[in-house]
Amino acid sequence: MILTVTLNPALDRTMTVPNFQLGLRHRATETVILPGGKGINVARVAKALGRPVIATGFIGGRKGDQIVSDLSDEGILCDFVRVAGESRISTAVVDSTSGVVTEINEQGPELSEADLTRLHDKLDYLGKSADVVVFGGSIPPGPGDDCYVSLIEHARDIGLTTFFYTYADPLRAGLKAKPDYVFPKMVEAENAMGYEFGSLEDQLKAAEALREMGAGSVVITHRYGCVAMLEVEGKVLDLVGKMPEIDVVSPLGWNDALVAGYAVRLLEGDSATECLRFGLGCGAANLASYGAGVLKPEEAERFTAAVELKEIGAE
Repeated sequence: MILTVTLNPALDRTMTVPNFQLGLRHRATETVILPGGKGINVARVAKALGRPVIATGFIGGRKGDQIVSDLSDEGILCDFVRVAGESRISTAVVDSTSGVVTEINEQGPELSEADLTRLHDKLDYLGKSADVVVFGGSIPPGPGDDCYVSLIEHARDIGLTTFFYTYADPLRAGLKAKPDYVFPKMVEAENAMGYEFGSLEDQLKAAEALREMGAGSVVITHRYGCVAMLEVEGKVLDLVGKMPEIDVVSPLGWNDALVAGYAVRLLEGDSATECLRFGLGCGAANLASYGAGVLKPEEAERFTAAVELKEIGAE
């Protein structure tokens, strides 16, 4: 089973607004509201692919109630830690004319040390039935940037394979716990390295640096593709992946779909290369759908067959 941990869940509101311009009044042509946050999006994809999954993390207030209710309506099992304060709303405006996405994210409820202790207890309880745990997303107010360190170490101590992806300082701090898989977006890898990448060589050097900082395998995602260093039986595969050309409906959540697809195939015993290939296929299927973590399994399979994946070297 896959366990997902989302420290800062949200109600994600995605609106399509053609020719969006600041300062003007607009009407959305389409709107969807779904429970969101990276771990929840991963859970949605895993559920769509038929893999047992349960989502945990922190929720609060009426918005938290709606997150739980909506996940139940989707058939996604969840067991959250309830906290004081109110869960957040995240708003994304998709300009269907230009393809530009504008995001406005609320902060989320403040957490206490007692809240984190209860999450560790939840990890102990839920981890008994899990094989893989996915830690993803931002950290709400309260915990420090090293919040993920103790969680990843705890998960490893109880025998779970750890997937990890977040932003900025929490990403750098979390690497100290030596997660098995890390999936940063390119901009986050650039922030971690302190410079922009100008070439494939830069991306590979960054992946290697992230491994030296503690990551096992690294997948750096960029616009509809990735660069990866996957650790397999003491060796490292250097790979470049590219999704097939598709008509993009919405770019939101495709990285989450990639992570979910990789985890699903890992648990099915596929090779690292095929896990990554299927992850990219899931990402493409998400791009062809409206809503983060939303895809059609048959499209994921079809796009997987068209994924370009090339090994460019190995240590």
